[in-house]
Amino acid sequence: MVVIRLARGGSKKRPFYNIVATDSRNRRDGRFNERIGYYNPMAAGSATRLSINEEALNRWVSKGAQMSSTVERLYKEFKKTAAPAA
Repeated sequence: MVVIRLARGGSKKRPFYNIVATDSRNRRDGRFNERIGYYNPMAAGSATRLSINEEALNRWVSKGAQMSSTVERLYKEFKKTAAPAA
């Protein structure tokens, strides 16, 4: 089963997460099919905290991919912040 989840990057105490579509059997930071976006919880100033390619996300979901609970929460947050700008 394909799942859309976070893959951790960055260094110690400075996390950076890629939002990826991957097989559920792969490791958290292992192989993935496509990078859909990123989440930077340590973003400061004018740095972008969250970026999601909605077209790619919707394509994977239409193929049957499941979003993790964290990605669902981040996607709702992304839609809220993106709606006023549009």
